Amino acid sequence: MAKENLDVANMTDADLQAQLSGLEQEYQQMKFDHTVKGLGNPMELREMRRNIARILTEGRKRELAASSPEALETRSKLRARRRRQK
Repeated sequence: MAKENLDVANMTDADLQAQLSGLEQEYQQMKFDHTVKGLGNPMELREMRRNIARILTEGRKRELAASSPEALETRSKLRARRRRQK
């Protein structure tokens, strides 16, 4: 269940999306079960959230790697402007 280590770097984009949707559904079910009757180990919820975050992070990393230099430059300018506004 939640104890398995995910090797997201070696997955394809389609595998990442399939894994993400499956984990999100499983996480929602676990949250519901925990609310209704409790889980044997509630730390599984945290591990599940972290696995979902790992997949989302890898997807974002690939998205940025595939984007054009112009898009990255625009992104950098937006981030700099936001930092100055704070």
